[in-house]
Amino acid sequence: MSAELLINVTPMETRVALVENGVLQEISIERASRRGHVGNIYKGRVTRVLPGMDAAFVDIGLERAAFLHASDIVPRGNGEEEREEQITRLLHQGKELLVQVIKDPLGTKGARLTTHLTIPSRFLVLIPDGGHVGVSTRIEAEHERPRLRELVQGLAEEMNSSHGYIIRTAAEQASEEALRRDMAFLNKLWDCIRDRAAKTPAGQVIYSDLPLIQRTLRDMVDEDIEKVRIDSRETAQRMIEFAQAYMPGLASRIEHYPGERPIFDIYSIEDEIQKALERKVPLKSGGYLIFDQTEAMTTIDVNTGGFVGHRNLEETIFKTNLEAAQAIARQLRLRNLGGIIIIDFIDMAEEEHKRQVLRALERAMERDHAKSQICEVSPLGLVEMTRKRTRESLEHILCEACPTCGGRGYIKTPQTVCYELFREIMREVRQFDPKEVLVLASQPVIDLLIDEESASLAQLQEFLGVPVRIQVEGTYAQDQFDVVPL
Repeated sequence: MSAELLINVTPMETRVALVENGVLQEISIERASRRGHVGNIYKGRVTRVLPGMDAAFVDIGLERAAFLHASDIVPRGNGEEEREEQITRLLHQGKELLVQVIKDPLGTKGARLTTHLTIPSRFLVLIPDGGHVGVSTRIEAEHERPRLRELVQGLAEEMNSSHGYIIRTAAEQASEEALRRDMAFLNKLWDCIRDRAAKTPAGQVIYSDLPLIQRTLRDMVDEDIEKVRIDSRETAQRMIEFAQAYMPGLASRIEHYPGERPIFDIYSIEDEIQKALERKVPLKSGGYLIFDQTEAMTTIDVNTGGFVGHRNLEETIFKTNLEAAQAIARQLRLRNLGGIIIIDFIDMAEEEHKRQVLRALERAMERDHAKSQICEVSPLGLVEMTRKRTRESLEHILCEACPTCGGRGYIKTPQTVCYELFREIMREVRQFDPKEVLVLASQPVIDLLIDEESASLAQLQEFLGVPVRIQVEGTYAQDQFDVVPL
């Protein structure tokens, strides 16, 4: 599989595109005015303890108070009463503590916090005072897992470190010297964080995670990435120096893209981003997907559309669902959708077809960096799944709710507005007894009043004995109007 990273840098924002076999799979966007907070460590102050929710609100200096749940403070598995006692014993209003953001503020919700701090580098993740060594489950080679565990345990003893470490996937085949360098860097970084925390007042950031490009190099670049192309010469040089210091094997794969043609035009990435904001996703077979993103969950509906197949209906449905499984996995990564996801595949009669579609979805999700969990097909033919959500979706980054419909996706028809307008005219005339009434409304509503509803308007004027004058207001939305008694 051929994969590369294309990075577009401007003073206002940085965009990173992961392309596999010429097809955009993931897009990450970081704007200078809205940098994410995930991974940042803050010195927080508890503003409110909620025993009934096993949680607390913590002020970390952001616009909204952040949320800290008991499960992110104490081990899971305690009884309900014991947990309630623990949350009130461990936390009280005004208490200061070090916390790390694990979810950015999303919508109306504040950031999600944990007190179990982790600090990642290229090969290791440091867990302060953890004392345990874990190995990424993605390192599957039987001989490699014990080799890395023994190496890291030996290095921890050599450095008299009491910290815990998680060995990352990128550490596969890493040398002892590379791991030693990583561990020494993390230990020194933690000492700096601890010293700074002792001198910093609550509500301040103690440690910020790396900017988007460095995070991408650290977390996403592995042996599958053949090339990293950056359209800023200065940034490319900085990234080469960063790689030489922390991941020498990567430096040769980073290059400056000097072309006059915008870098995102190489694989039509701008067009793909626009398509990822649409509800409807066409499938090559003629079928299509419908994505509906709400605050509670994301629903995905699979339809055969114009695909009629060549054999029978069941075979047509099966092929459409198989194609949909691949497309859904890509769209989840591309749109960065998380939380609860419900997929309504087209109903299949054969159990073997259901099993194969589910396996196809699971295989397609294996390349996703975000952790996911997929349930079996329900009796209603739905597939329930979750995908870990840490940052805002592509839609939330690039879009805002429509000011006309308020995010509902629908507005009242001109006819509905006309009838509301008639009722409002009657109300105003009876209350104020005017000599004349002026109606201000949008062009579609005025057109309807002049044409199809002209007889109704005439009857209303005759019934009330008051003339009604109508006027187009170009700035009004379709469902907006004013009735002014004169």
